[in-house]
Amino acid sequence: MEVHPTPGQRAFIQQAIESGRIHRPEEAVEQALSLWEERERRRTGILAAVEEAEASIIQGKGRLITSESQVDELVNATKQRGLARLATEHKPVR
Repeated sequence: MEVHPTPGQRAFIQQAIESGRIHRPEEAVEQALSLWEERERRRTGILAAVEEAEASIIQGKGRLITSESQVDELVNATKQRGLARLATEHKPVR
């Protein structure tokens, strides 16, 4: 496969090589593909979560929120779950 970066992308890659962040142009392509793959995996996960949520609503398992305090409770609970998840995903390796 051949990759043809734009002149601006070539300059960006050259700058990364000169600064020592990468050693060869192929590394830039490898990093770009890794980031794209990660983004697509997240996207797939988000779409699956949306489908699951829609199915839950159809089954009557949704939660009706009618007050500001209920919104605050939901936001806080969501933040706590997210922080807990981040803490387990980013534990230092020993």
